[in-house]
Amino acid sequence: MILLAWNTFRDRWQVFAGALVTVCLGVALVQSSLLALVAAATAPIPAGLAPEDALALQGAYDGALTLLSMVLALAAFTAVFIVASTFGFTVAQRHRELALLRLTGASRGQVRSLLVGEAVLLGLAGSALGTVLGLPVMRVQTWMLDRFGFAPTGFTAQWRPWVVAVSLGTGVLIAVLGVLASSRRAARIRPQEALREGAEAAQVMTASRWAIGLVFTAGAVVLYVLFPAGAAPLPVWFIQVTPFLVTVPLVIGLSALAPLVVPLAARLLGLVFRGVTGELALSNLRSDARRSASTAAPVMVLFALTAGIGGTLATVGEAGRQETLATVDGDLVVTADHAESGVAEADGVAAASAQAQVLFELDFEESGAAWTEAHYGLAVDPADYLATHEVKLVAGDLADLAGNAVAVSPKEGREREWSVGDALHVRLDGERFEVRIAAILPPSVAGPEYLLPIALAPSGTGPWEHVVRLDAGADPEAVAAGLAGFGDVTTVESWADAAAAADERFTRDTMIVLLGMTMLYTVIAIVNAVVIAASNRRREFAAARVTGLARGQVVALAFLESQAVVCIGVLLGALAAAASVLGVAAALETLAGISALAVQWPLLLALALGSAAVVGVTSLVTALSATRTPPIRLVASRE
Repeated sequence: MILLAWNTFRDRWQVFAGALVTVCLGVALVQSSLLALVAAATAPIPAGLAPEDALALQGAYDGALTLLSMVLALAAFTAVFIVASTFGFTVAQRHRELALLRLTGASRGQVRSLLVGEAVLLGLAGSALGTVLGLPVMRVQTWMLDRFGFAPTGFTAQWRPWVVAVSLGTGVLIAVLGVLASSRRAARIRPQEALREGAEAAQVMTASRWAIGLVFTAGAVVLYVLFPAGAAPLPVWFIQVTPFLVTVPLVIGLSALAPLVVPLAARLLGLVFRGVTGELALSNLRSDARRSASTAAPVMVLFALTAGIGGTLATVGEAGRQETLATVDGDLVVTADHAESGVAEADGVAAASAQAQVLFELDFEESGAAWTEAHYGLAVDPADYLATHEVKLVAGDLADLAGNAVAVSPKEGREREWSVGDALHVRLDGERFEVRIAAILPPSVAGPEYLLPIALAPSGTGPWEHVVRLDAGADPEAVAAGLAGFGDVTTVESWADAAAAADERFTRDTMIVLLGMTMLYTVIAIVNAVVIAASNRRREFAAARVTGLARGQVVALAFLESQAVVCIGVLLGALAAAASVLGVAAALETLAGISALAVQWPLLLALALGSAAVVGVTSLVTALSATRTPPIRLVASRE
C-alpha cells in the first residue's frame, strides 16, 4: 500500500496540493514558535547587571516564555484542525475513486493504510518545505516580540540542528492525526457505491461525526458552566486563558456538527438572497452540506479564536477599569519622580497616598524542589493608602504593614492558601530576607497582588503616583494648579482611562503577536478550502451552463454560495467566541463582583468583511477558471 500511496500522491498531486500547503505552513509556524520558546527559556542573564536590572530582564524573558507557549499551543491546534478539515474534504472528493478501489478487492484495512501512507508522504514533503520556510517565519516572529516589547531588546532565536528531526516528526504527526478520522470514514465506503453517481452525498452526518460533535460540544458546555463557579477565586492569568479552555473544544464540536447548520442557515439567507441565482446558490448549499461546512471551517476558526481572545483581554481590561474607579476614593492623581511629602499638606487636600511599583522575587521550596518567581508589588504607607482607597481585607490588618511585612492576594495561582503570619522569602534590591504576611487582600482584577511598606522600596524607585482626596467644597481646578509644582496632575477618571487605554494597546499588541502568524495561516487555509471546493465542480458548472445559465450567472452563483459559507463560518465562530467571553465575564463577577463585558465591534466587523472579501475574490477567480472550458466538452466527459 505504500507503493500505491506513492503512485497516487505522484499522479494526483493537484488533489494534495492544498493539504501540502497547510502542512508546510503548520510545520513552519510550530517550528518557529518552538525555536523562539527555547531561546527565551535558555537565554542567559549577563553578569554584572544590577540586581533590579537582572530581575527585570528575567521577568521579560519569563513573559516572552509564557506568550510563546500560548503561540505554540495555538499553532499546533490550528495546524491539526485545518489539516484534518482539508484531508476530510479531499477524501470526500475521492469517494468514488475509493469505492472503485474497494470494488477491485481492497479491504477496509488496506484503504486505511493507503490514506495513512499518503498522509506520511504528505507529512514528509510538507515538513521538508516547512523546515526551510520556518527560518523567515522565526525572524518575523522574534521581530514582533521585540517590536511590541514582549521580549528584551535584541531578542533573537537561533537555528538548532535537532529541530529538523522535530519538524519532520511534527509534519508527519499533523498529517496522520488529520487523516485518521477521514480514513475511518473512507474504510466504511461500500464497493457498490462506485456504480452510483452522487453516492458520496448520501450520508452527511456519520456516526463518528455525531460522536465528535456531541462530545466536544458537551465538554465545552460543561467547562463554561463550571469555570466561573469554582470554589476558590481564580487568578486573572487563568481567566485570560479561558478561550483555549472553552473555544477550542467548541470549535471542534461545532465543526463536526456544521452540516446540520447549513440547511438552517440557508433558510435564513433565503430571506436575503432573492431571485433565480440566489435560490440556486442556496439549493447548492443545502445539497452539498459537507462541502459547505468544510469550506466554512477555517472561517470559523479565524473568527472564533480572534474574537474570543480579543474579547477576553478587552473584558478583563474593562473590569480592571471599573474596579479602579470603585476602589479609589480620590479626586486627583499626581505623578512625580519621587514620593512628595508636601502633596498631603497642599491647600484643599484632605488626604494623599503615594504608591509605586516594586519588582521583587519570592523563593519557594516544596517537596524537595526549589524555585523563584518574579512579582510586582505596590509600595505604600498603610494609613495613607486606607485614607484614599476602599479596601475590604479578607484577613489581618494593614496597620501591621510595617518593617518586614507584606500584604498578599488570597491565592496567586498556587496550590495552597496563604494565611496571616506565614513567612515568605523575598529577594529585593540584591538582598534576601524573610517577611511575614500581615494581611490578606481581597480578590482583584487590576491588583495590587502585593502591598509592601514604603521603607522596603529601593532607592530610585519610581515613578510615584499620589492619589489625592480633596476637602469638601474645594475647587478641583485650583487644587490641581497648586499641585502642578509636584508633577503631572490628572483626575482619577482620566488616570483610570489612561490605564485602560494602555491595557487596550497591550491587548492589541498581544493579539498581533499571539495571532498574527496564525491568522495569516488561517487566511491561506481559507483560500485553499475555496480552491479545493471549486476544483471538483467543473462538470457541475458546465451542466448549469448547458441548461441555459450564462457564464456570468454561474460565476455569480459561485460567489453567492461563497458568501453564504462565510456567513455560516462567522455565525459558528461568533457562537464559540461568545461562549468564551461570557464565561470570562461570569468568572470576573465571581472573582471581584464586577459586571463587565467588552465587545470589540470594529474587530468583529473587520473579521467578517475581511473573510467575505478573501473568500469572495477567491471564489470569483476559481469560478472563472473552472468555467473557461466549453461546457459541452466537460459534460460529455467523466472527469
